[in-house]
Amino acid sequence: MNKRTFIKTTLVGIAAIFVPHRSKALEYYPRPSDKKWAVLYSTWCGSARDAGVWISEGMDGIANVFDVRENPDLSRYDYVIVGGAIRAGRVSQEMQDYLSRNREILKTRLRGYFAVCGNMMQPVTPEVTARLIDKHLAVICGVTGIPSKVFLGRITFGLMEPDVREQMQKMPGIKEYDNLKRDECMAFGKEVLAATSKHKPT
Repeated sequence: MNKRTFIKTTLVGIAAIFVPHRSKALEYYPRPSDKKWAVLYSTWCGSARDAGVWISEGMDGIANVFDVRENPDLSRYDYVIVGGAIRAGRVSQEMQDYLSRNREILKTRLRGYFAVCGNMMQPVTPEVTARLIDKHLAVICGVTGIPSKVFLGRITFGLMEPDVREQMQKMPGIKEYDNLKRDECMAFGKEVLAATSKHKPT
C-alpha cells in the first residue's frame, strides 16, 4: 500500500466513526422470510415493547419490531401488526397520529391488532376487546376482520412519569404487578400467521 492510499484509507475510516447514522436501537432483527413483516407498538413503561417482541418470537422471529417514536417507513413491509399500551382507554397520541397519517399505507398491510392494559387486574372480556380494538384501533385504521388480542399488562412505578406514579400510588390497593405473559403473546403471533395464510382483511 502506497502512502497516498494509506492516508486515504485512514481518513475514510476516521470519517466513518464520526458520521452519524440513523439509529436503529429499537429495531428487532428477524430471521429471513419470503414476506417482510413488522410489528409497530407504542409504550410508556415497556410492556407493549415486550409484547411486540414476543409476538414476533411466536412468528419464529420474522417480524421487525418498531417503537412508533422511530416513525418507521412501513411501506417497505408486506404485512404489519399494530398495538400499544393503553391509558384512559387509548393508545398513545403518537400512535394515534401515526396510524391516521399512514392510514393508506397500512390499509392493505394490516394483519393484526393488540393492546396491553392493566384492566384492574381482571380477566379480559369480549367487551374489553371490543372497546380497545373494534371501537378504537380498528376505527383509526379503517380495517376490520383481522386477529386481535388484549393482553394484561404490568405496573412498574420506577418507569412511570412522576405525576402518573404519584396518582397511581394514591389509588387504594394499587401495587406493582406483572400479568403480561410471553406464551400468550407468542400464541397470538402464531394466530396472525395462520390467519394471514387463509384470509385477507376486509
